[in-house]
Formats: sequence, structure tokens, C-alpha cells
Amino acid sequence: MLFWILTTALVVLVAALFVLALLRRGADATSGAAYDLQVYRDQLAEIEKDAARGVVGSEEAERAKLEISRRMLEADRVMKAEAAAPRAPQGALIAGLVLVAATMGGAFLLYQRLGAPGYEDLPVSSRLAMADEIYESRPSQDEAEKDAAAKRADAPQPEADPQVDALMERLRQAVAERPNEIRGLELLARNEAAVGNFRAGWETQRRLIAVKGDAADAEDYATLGELQVVAAGGLITAEAEQAFASALEKDPKNGLALYYLGLMMAQNARGDRAFDIWDTLLRLSKADDPWVPMIMANIGELAWIAGERNYTPPEPQAGAPTIADLQQAARAPMMQARQAILGPKLAALNDKMAAEGGAPEDWAMLIAGLKLLGQGERADAVWGEAQKVFADRPEMLETVRLAAEEGWPGTGDADAPGPTAEQVQAAEEMTPEERQEMILGMVNGLVDRLESEGGSGAEWGRAVSSLATLGQAERATEIYAKAKSALAGNEGELALVREAAANAGIAE
Repeated sequence: MLFWILTTALVVLVAALFVLALLRRGADATSGAAYDLQVYRDQLAEIEKDAARGVVGSEEAERAKLEISRRMLEADRVMKAEAAAPRAPQGALIAGLVLVAATMGGAFLLYQRLGAPGYEDLPVSSRLAMADEIYESRPSQDEAEKDAAAKRADAPQPEADPQVDALMERLRQAVAERPNEIRGLELLARNEAAVGNFRAGWETQRRLIAVKGDAADAEDYATLGELQVVAAGGLITAEAEQAFASALEKDPKNGLALYYLGLMMAQNARGDRAFDIWDTLLRLSKADDPWVPMIMANIGELAWIAGERNYTPPEPQAGAPTIADLQQAARAPMMQARQAILGPKLAALNDKMAAEGGAPEDWAMLIAGLKLLGQGERADAVWGEAQKVFADRPEMLETVRLAAEEGWPGTGDADAPGPTAEQVQAAEEMTPEERQEMILGMVNGLVDRLESEGGSGAEWGRAVSSLATLGQAERATEIYAKAKSALAGNEGELALVREAAANAGIAE
């Protein structure tokens, strides 16, 4: 009530000043002219007294009287002109009063609609306490999922696909028969979420973590948290937060977990903490990481909340090269274009491998990329290092060997047609089984070329060795026989094939 009393009094005071300004008719100006006239009269009297006492000469006194008399006439003219000035029309006065009243009334109505009379101050301590209350009063996972399901029920539902439903039933049955098979659990968790069974998805992911035990890594926990967030309609519950915390215990730099923890801070009125987390994550992220666009779209506002008025987001690092990058670079006719496509990404991959090591595919990708850039000596050096790293893992080494000696499929010839989108996607989502198929495909390509065009002893030996490593001893024996036939009479080349066959355990 006190607020309204004070604001009303202030509004009335301001309105009164406006009304007085409208009602006055130049009184200030008239009073000023009359005051000037009185001053001139006093000056004239003083000059006459000074002339009578002899303080000033008669001629000087006359000149002063003439000047003062002239000013008196001007002041008198101003007074008469202002007195004769017409009054403002009555309609203008009324319109002005109505405008003042409308302005003041509109201000009251606008504040009543948009304002918050009686709203208390919000010092930092109160805001932090409010944020803590929001954080502590979050819905549980079950409650959040119920709310999210109710909202989704109002949205249009996609039509069921009988083929997808049948595949899902087969997958569920397979997992039920082999409940501890990791690959089956991974597929089921991913696909349950994909078809909209979000809770079943994260429950399967949780079971996968239990089966893995201590072998469960940061990605497993981060995926669990993400599936729980999706099931909860985007809200990060305490259960999801715990999953992300577990992921960060395994890997403090896990990008997915850091992204969602920053989002959780923003959801709970702690934009300052969200800014710190996301700024750190941006400095760790690659340009093609999925969370980068969302962070870049919002971190400016979070920086303002955190008190960073002149914040400039850091540029994400270049991402690792993909198969699509290699294919694109292979088709580029100019080395400068290849460098632009692969250079920064190969540098990022090299730095990552230097710090953390890498999978066989990483080594193969680096070697193939360096070859495309014309850096053969460096590629050979990387291949030599890979032979040491994978010396006791021949199957993994074979992946790197084929890239080092044959190049990545489809990248050896710049004029070769590029892969389809489906082929690129399939290659980038390789499972261990699919990786085996990829290696076999590379070996088959080598064998086909040797059978149709022939080749050196080293190439025939490589084909024999690769097939034997892949467990295809019978086929390796067949290729060995063809090599002896193709290289008959060339003992130097045959010696290379015999050596490879002997090392692979292929009998004469």
C-alpha cells in the first residue's frame, strides 16, 4: 500500500507541474521585463545624483542618461507586447490536460500489468538461496518422465512401422536369451531410445553398465545420463546428474557429461557456473562436436550473467578427419585444396594420438591422410611406430598395414568416384565385426587386382599374409599357389612370397 501512496503522490506532483506550465502565460518573461525597467530607473536616479555631486561630468552624464533611457523604452515595449499576446486556445489547454492525464494513467495501467508491486529486492545471497531451492526441489526421474510423457501425448505421434516393430521384438528376444551379451545390450539400449521407448532405453543402458562392471567407461555413464535426460523431457534430474558425475570420475574431460552438467546449472538459475563449465568445454572441444552449436548460441548470455562483459568465445579445435574427408581430399586436383581439407584435422589427430594414443583406425587414417598430402616419409615414420605399438596385436596391425601399403579404399586415385552418403555413414559407424569386414574388403581388393593384373612378389606376399592373419588359411594357400604360377621363373620375387607364406604358417 505504501508503494501506491508514494507513486500516486509523485504522479500528482508531476501532473501539477505540467498543468501549471500550461496555465502560465509567460509570467516569468513579463516579470523579467518589469524588473529590468526598475533597474534602469534606479540607474538613472544614481547618475543624476552623481552629476549633482560632480562625480561625473555633465557630458558623460548626458550620454549615460540617453543610453539608459533607450533601454527603458525597449523594456517598456517588451512589456506591452507580452501583455497584448493572445491566450492559448481553450481547446489546446484541454487537449494538453487530457494528454497529461492519459500519460499518467497509462503508466499506472502498464505497471499494474507488467510490474510487480511489493516485489522484494534480490541480493546475491537471496538469488543463490533461490537457486539452491530450485536445485533441491527438482522432480525425480519418475516424476519428470510422467510429465514428459503427458506432454508428448499431446503431440502428433509417428505411425508405427511393422518392419521396425518386428526387428525390435527380435532384438529384445535375443537379449532376453543372452542377457549378459554386451553387444546386444548396446544395440537394444540405442534402439529402444530411437523408437521412443526412452525409459526402456536407459534401463537397458544401466544393465549394460552392470554387466561391464569395472570395465564400464565414461561414455557408458554419459550415455546413461543422456538417455535419462531425453526420457525426462530435457530436464536433468538427480539420477541423470549422478550418471554424468560418474562419467567425469572416469574421464574429467568427457564432453557429453560436461555439456549436460553445464545445462543443469543453467536450468537451476546458476548461469555463472554454467558459463564456467561451458567455457572450459569449448576449449576442449572439436569444431564438429555435437554440443558446440548449442553452447555457441547461448554462452554470450551466460557470460553476461557471470559478469564477463567483453567475452569472446574460444574457437573450437579442428575435428579429427573422417572417411568422407579422405574421399573429398582424394578427389581434389590441387594439393592446396587437399591441405585445406585435411591439414588442420590431421594435425589435431596427430596431437591427440601423441597425448592419448589411438585405435588402429586412427593410425590408418593418419597414414592415409599424410600420403594424400604427399608426406610419404612422415607416413612411413608413423607406420614404423605403429608396428611397434601393435606388434603383439597382428589383427589390429593389419588394419594399419593396409592403409600404409594400399591407402584407404577409394583414396588412392584422385579421379575415383566418391562414396555414397550411405557408404560414408556405414564406414564411420564401424563395429568390431564391421571393421573385420572392412579389412577383408581391402584384402579382397588387393587379391582381385593381383589376379587380374598381376603384381610384385611383395604384393602377393602381403595378400597371403593378410588372408592368413584374418583366419582364411585355405584361401591364403590358394593365393600362394596362384602367386607361384604368376611369378614362375622370377626367383627373386618368389622368394618374397615364400617368406611371407612361411611367416604365415602356409605350407609349400
